[in-house]
Amino acid sequence: MLIQQLVNGLVVGSVYALVALGYTMIYGILGIINFAQGEIYMFGAFGAVLTLAATGELGLAVLAGISSACVVGVILERFAFRPLRGTHPLIPLISAIGASIFLSSLALLLFGPEDRSFPLDFTPASHRVFGTRITDLQLIIVGVSFGLMVILTLFVNLTKHGKAILAVAMDSDAARLSGISVNLTYVLTFLLGSALSGAAGILMAVYYNATSPTMGLLPGLKGFSAAILGGVGSIPGAIIGGLVLGVAENMGGAYISSSFKDAFAFIALVLVLIIRPRGILGSRK
Repeated sequence: MLIQQLVNGLVVGSVYALVALGYTMIYGILGIINFAQGEIYMFGAFGAVLTLAATGELGLAVLAGISSACVVGVILERFAFRPLRGTHPLIPLISAIGASIFLSSLALLLFGPEDRSFPLDFTPASHRVFGTRITDLQLIIVGVSFGLMVILTLFVNLTKHGKAILAVAMDSDAARLSGISVNLTYVLTFLLGSALSGAAGILMAVYYNATSPTMGLLPGLKGFSAAILGGVGSIPGAIIGGLVLGVAENMGGAYISSSFKDAFAFIALVLVLIIRPRGILGSRK
């Protein structure tokens, strides 16, 4: 039972980590919290569901889902955040909240209020490992999530564009003087953060076999909590924070009360921040 809940928590936590990375990337570069990240997650899931229903091609559906999330993210960067650079930090925050409400209402208008199943003809096989049931789908979700985390880490640390992101995060004015296009770096950051959230939405739509216009609300909040827990601006911290939250909510739901399952992730956040206010890997700044 304990190991089973740990496995389930790692599956969900790996997806929370992807959403947290989206928050962390955008905050680390622009210094803003994009509260529309959950809606980007939702549009990624719907893009995949609708494309799969129309074509039956899973690869095309995944590409369409991630592309949908990226398009929404780039539009947000251009119209909701770029005009507000240099303003008081509360102004972009309010813009992000407004964008979140607008996107969820738009999804309700476009897709309707009914839940949609993910039309994937796939019955995952189960495996028994030390008495714990693990499905192929769980292995795929964890594998894809960690694969994306590794790719992001390598991209940021080893590529020219990734180093440009780090340079802008450290000092945007100095980066501009060095010939780095700050505007393009901001767009690239939103693309990366949106792609991660879109991929997370697709994975969870497959896992729960359901999509809805409000499906991004809780994952968005939990992704934000994971970013805070791990230390805002820290990529490894976002990963650790997501995994901790996933395990905490599954353990709490299994051993204390399933009715308060969603609350245990936030309780874990509060307890960690009481001990370490800057987060697990957060800097002192």
